[in-house]
Amino acid sequence: MTADSRYEAVRSRDARFDGVFFFGVSSTGIYCRPSCPAITPKRANVSFYRTAAAAQGAGFRACRRCRPDAVPGSADWNVRADVVGRAVRLIGDGVVDREGVAGLASRLGYSARQVQRQLNAELGAGPIALARAQRGHTARVLLQTTTMQAAEIAFAAGFASVRQFNETIREIYAATPTELRLAHRRRGGRVPEGPCGDYATATGVPLRLAYRGAYDAGHVVGFLAARAVAGVEEVTGAPGRRTYRRTLRLPHGSGVAEVAERPGRGGWLECRLHLGDLRDLTTATQRMRRLFDLDADPYAVAERLGADPVLAPSVAARPGLRAPGSADPEEYALRAVIGDPERCAAVAAAYGEPLPAPSGTLTRLFPRPADLADAELTQVPGSVRPLLRALSAALASGAVRLDPGAAREEAERSLLALPAMPPHTAAAIRMRALGDPDVLLPGTPASPAWHPWRTYATHHLGAADLP
Repeated sequence: MTADSRYEAVRSRDARFDGVFFFGVSSTGIYCRPSCPAITPKRANVSFYRTAAAAQGAGFRACRRCRPDAVPGSADWNVRADVVGRAVRLIGDGVVDREGVAGLASRLGYSARQVQRQLNAELGAGPIALARAQRGHTARVLLQTTTMQAAEIAFAAGFASVRQFNETIREIYAATPTELRLAHRRRGGRVPEGPCGDYATATGVPLRLAYRGAYDAGHVVGFLAARAVAGVEEVTGAPGRRTYRRTLRLPHGSGVAEVAERPGRGGWLECRLHLGDLRDLTTATQRMRRLFDLDADPYAVAERLGADPVLAPSVAARPGLRAPGSADPEEYALRAVIGDPERCAAVAAAYGEPLPAPSGTLTRLFPRPADLADAELTQVPGSVRPLLRALSAALASGAVRLDPGAAREEAERSLLALPAMPPHTAAAIRMRALGDPDVLLPGTPASPAWHPWRTYATHHLGAADLP
């Protein structure tokens, strides 16, 4: 997009570009999303940025009307397989907070200086600035939805100190943490009573997971329900009002996530996270976003696939069709090899780690790869055991990498190098575990015109044989 076309999107308040770019207004010192309902500023006062972090780095504070920090992420990062796309996905998963820039660079196979240079050149912000913007958003959510003390929020959001937390909040939101919390209450926002520990574990942290365009929540929840593993996942309620729930293995502990099928009027899904350690909030949120494919660009998908005569009827009848990803890439890979959900449930019951306390029918985490590498695996057919053990060992050793920053083509080659790995299963793992939007399962009739959205074409064609 040119600067002029971006400005036209701002003038028309085009929500299709929320998260694709941001704009700062020099006369007010505020940055916004394109769909901001405020009066359109003069063109001479507007500058554009690829990321919220870049706008913050230029000295702009977040608009209090449109909350630009809460928009869906750009679909570019799911499409792209280069170092910038991989880096953004890893930063979203909290790698910089946990491992620093050196850890991020190591995962990408580049030096820290190379990663810094590429991100700055393309996004206008380096990895620390991108992680800082994410920490600020997480802190705002905790300030406005929990009764936690500021010091607890600072460390839960990933800040190194309370001072750093206070300075960041003031720079991003032009308000102190206390002022942010009070402003939320004045707008009618509800904060639970009682100690924050009880709230965090029993009631959970409520979130609104934003998306752009139409969203076919029924397809996603139905898809997940048909493949749910007992003890690890469950779907409750009647169609149209169902709730998907699952356990999560997170960097600092375990958790339970629940997402309501019925979308909110403002373009969001209601989510609630029950976390053993609130430092996992950012990571858990990103993993649920990937599972529900909330950063997709349905406009671009519909424009490309809707022009194909084979897919056009489905595209017209099912606007906002999404391609479910995974909440845990390694878990999904193991499940794809095991196949049948009942067998997966038996494996989970035998080798999975129990939750500290059951939550409904949810009782345990799915086993780690290391738990299965040398297991007897009597719960699965003998023909499956060698491949399941080989995959488990490869994931545990790092010979196969499926984290958000994994190189997708390399990961698929590594999977196919395992003994007896079916090409169909390797493609399904690339599609769902790695969130690749451009995968076609072997044997599926295809058109070159479907690129780069062949994963969505698979779902429009039925996806009946997708694990």
